Amino acid sequence: MDAIQRELLEAVSGLHEIPTGAYNIRANGASIERGSTANIEIITKKDTSGIEIHIKPGTRHESVHIPVIMSQSGLQEVVYNDFYVGDDSDVTIIAGCGIHNGGDAASRHDGIHRFFIGRNAHVKYVEKHYGSGDGKGERIMNPVTEINLDEDSFMEMDTAQIRGVDSTKRENKAHLKAGAKLVVMERLMTHGIQHAESYFDVQMDGEDSAANVVSRSVARDDSYQLFVSHIHGNNRCSGHTECDAIIMDNAKISAVPELSANHVDAALIHEAAIGKIAGEQIIKLMTLGLTEAEAEEQIVSGFLK
Repeated sequence: MDAIQRELLEAVSGLHEIPTGAYNIRANGASIERGSTANIEIITKKDTSGIEIHIKPGTRHESVHIPVIMSQSGLQEVVYNDFYVGDDSDVTIIAGCGIHNGGDAASRHDGIHRFFIGRNAHVKYVEKHYGSGDGKGERIMNPVTEINLDEDSFMEMDTAQIRGVDSTKRENKAHLKAGAKLVVMERLMTHGIQHAESYFDVQMDGEDSAANVVSRSVARDDSYQLFVSHIHGNNRCSGHTECDAIIMDNAKISAVPELSANHVDAALIHEAAIGKIAGEQIIKLMTLGLTEAEAEEQIVSGFLK
């Protein structure tokens, strides 16, 4: 990898070198490095572009890194990755995509991730998106995440898109069986004329299933954001969805939380708040010696943590 690719790799996965554990590094449309372990096997799909990750039942305290980096202007790809997580597992999966575009043609990565999580399994899924480069070509990312949670399983999903992505449409779907739990934290910042859409559709089918979907975002300059979250309570369950956003400059934000209670014992809550940074917050930080711009940056940084 060259210096640009290494910078992208660090930005989306925190890696400075080849990681321990299972990993697959994809660069400019091809897998360039891969490693499996005794408990986690990564294999190439035979019928389409992408990989399968097979995690044996009972696998604990292991990790999988599957970053994608693109530095070739004009490259466009669709990748399908499937995760099969065995019963009673406890693993961390770190994904993400970084695009550097120094040319005039649009670069685009569409990653479709499907999760089949076994009974009593625990998965932490971290996904970061990042763009760089001073070319005129757009940096486009359209991730799709489909989650299937078996009985008493748990998935924590932490997604972040902080800088450099011109256009994104993020689609997330989940089906929860009895006792399954899903926790989602989305952190998003747009600037310039960037456009970002996030969609969540969660079906709580099993008894005592639970979901908590939270989005925190900042829209700056002339950017636009759309957040749509639909929580379906199809059994005795508990669900919560929340959008908390800061709007700045000439940006626009739309939040559409929606609940569907299809069972008498479905307990569902939604919250949405959009507003500018409070003036007293800025003044307080300025009394500590910060400029107005520095105060705004401190507030935004803390909000997105």
